[in-house]
Amino acid sequence: MNDEEALEYHERLGGKIEIKSKARITDSAELSLAYTPGVSAPCKAIASEPEAVGRYTARNNMVAIVTDGSAVLGLGNIGPRASLPVMEGKSVLFKEFADINGYPLALDTQNPERLVNTIKLLEPTFAGINLEDIGSPHCFEVEDKLERALNVPVFHDDQHGTAVAVLAGLLNALELIGKDLSRAKVVVNGAGAAGIAISKLLLETGARDVIACDKIGVLHPDEKGLNKPQTQLAESINREGIRGNLNQALSGADAFVGVSAAGALPPEYVENMADDPIIFALANPKPEISREKAFAAGGKIVATGRSDHGNQINNLLVFPGIFRGALDVKAKKINSEMKIAAARAISDLVAEEQLDEEYIVPDPFEPELVSKVAEAVSAAAVDSGVAEPELKRKREA
Repeated sequence: MNDEEALEYHERLGGKIEIKSKARITDSAELSLAYTPGVSAPCKAIASEPEAVGRYTARNNMVAIVTDGSAVLGLGNIGPRASLPVMEGKSVLFKEFADINGYPLALDTQNPERLVNTIKLLEPTFAGINLEDIGSPHCFEVEDKLERALNVPVFHDDQHGTAVAVLAGLLNALELIGKDLSRAKVVVNGAGAAGIAISKLLLETGARDVIACDKIGVLHPDEKGLNKPQTQLAESINREGIRGNLNQALSGADAFVGVSAAGALPPEYVENMADDPIIFALANPKPEISREKAFAAGGKIVATGRSDHGNQINNLLVFPGIFRGALDVKAKKINSEMKIAAARAISDLVAEEQLDEEYIVPDPFEPELVSKVAEAVSAAAVDSGVAEPELKRKREA
């Protein structure tokens, strides 16, 4: 596939999504039911009982896919209009994998306060908000304020989708080398949205020895030049207080997780790691180190973000099932318990007899992927008190 083929594909389709009616309007009786005068009946019912909106409209299965175009793929700040092909693509994935109606909304502002205020106004229409391609550090502020203001789940996929996929793969990779997450030393390279979310989720799952690095080197609370989210992270990781560069951080490390830049991991750094090192080189389209170089330097298990290699750590493993599970029980948020449950469900889909160095996460087309993740997420939402237990019982019945 090349750029010319991709452009022809998008131009031929005229965009990848459309709105398709579930209602048939073939005569005046159907018209009267679907629109006036019949439509006034559900309007009045919802006005008297706002929660009834989910019974009479499609809201409970609608997610807003919202971006400001400030951090699109590896292309950077290309603006809201140029982001629309990605947002349309996300809509397609929501529908095809989880039967969720996702609506792309590219907003013409990169001011965090305006983003928050605009998205807050969308709550009557949508049962969930998927934040997409919003740059760091603004993405943290936007997500935090929306989570506190809204009664629907808010999920920044670039942060948490990546973190859940990494956790799922890392759990299986560590099992292969005979180590538990609580005893492993993990180095995360890249302290933007994804790197910070990965580090936090690892800690919440029981990791005790996590070090994060950025261009300036190892994150340390006394380091100058850190933004607020990086400083907050630095206060909870790096238990030995290491200072220095990535190579020093990797000394004796069991796993490298790269969400940084092409070529950021020289082969000699891998040689400095513990025996049987795990290498997750997730920069796209070019990873921090090639698979060939990683294996040649002694890497035991190598994963990338590319679809043309095995062990692809892909957000598509995560967001359809997480949102399906959250929507099914009307969850008010997507919390850490739900993310960890999703990661464990994904890792468990690789059966013990299947698990090997080239197969640590399931294929995105695994038939049970979305349903298993959704079930785990629904249960975790109910158990953690952010969803309605009666809905889970109805769904199971």
